[in-house]
Amino acid sequence: MTTTEAGPQTPTPNSTPKATPTPEHTPETAVEVQAQAKSQVHGYHKQKDEHLKRLRRIEGQIRGLQRMVDEDTYCIDILTQVSASTKALQSFALQLLEEHLRHCVADAALKGGTEIDAKVEEATKAIARLLRT
Repeated sequence: MTTTEAGPQTPTPNSTPKATPTPEHTPETAVEVQAQAKSQVHGYHKQKDEHLKRLRRIEGQIRGLQRMVDEDTYCIDILTQVSASTKALQSFALQLLEEHLRHCVADAALKGGTEIDAKVEEATKAIARLLRT
């Protein structure tokens, strides 16, 4: 069908329908939300240096595992170190989760509205992911 013919046009398989922006989903709103998220202070902000130090220590444990494999270390000794590294990451994740709950979720609860529901759902999904590991 050409553009000069009258009648409704159906989208072709390769075309994408144009969405009409609603006031709550205008590009300006999306940009503002992204800017706000970047400028927001996250729950871990106060302990950022401590977290980075802890992550570097965990990174060292992982490099140690690589070295152990490279040096043909006994399997059980490697597995012991894998367990220690896993535990260190889990501990870090739990601390980060606690800070998220105390800062981000608590802040959303003070603001009220749908934001608290979104933050609780987000935290619940994060907890579920942690439990699967």
